[in-house]
Amino acid sequence: MQETNSMRVEAVAVRTAVDGPMREIDLAVAKIGGGIDGDLECTPDRGITFLASQQWRQVVRELGTDLPWHTRRANVLVDAPTLSGWIGKTVRIGEVQVAIKSETHPCGLMDRLHAGLKDALRPECRGGVYGRVTRGGSFRVGDEISLLE
Repeated sequence: MQETNSMRVEAVAVRTAVDGPMREIDLAVAKIGGGIDGDLECTPDRGITFLASQQWRQVVRELGTDLPWHTRRANVLVDAPTLSGWIGKTVRIGEVQVAIKSETHPCGLMDRLHAGLKDALRPECRGGVYGRVTRGGSFRVGDEISLLE
């Protein structure tokens, strides 16, 4: 596989309960066919979720609020303008590889967390992307993320 773009991990978080708060962590361990240790169980294809930091900042500006990034309930905040080009590709993050399956569509919980958030996340893949862990290992805040062809 050949590397194409490089980005960095800005933050990592795990879900503490269904519809419950997120907890930020510095070091994540991911399992093949699973997700991040300490996160709630998920389907294999939704092992890790990613959110572009630049799009998140645009969403909160449009809403006129200052919500923490993990309000979106994604696992990894990426220093990137968008993640739409990731769909169908594989990313390497630390020791981990993730096959990106699809766009993450915002659910009704987003509006329960902040009015209008669901609609603000809909256009341009602003809700982020999710994927299946195909190589387990660890990664941390500050690690480079490489998009593989």
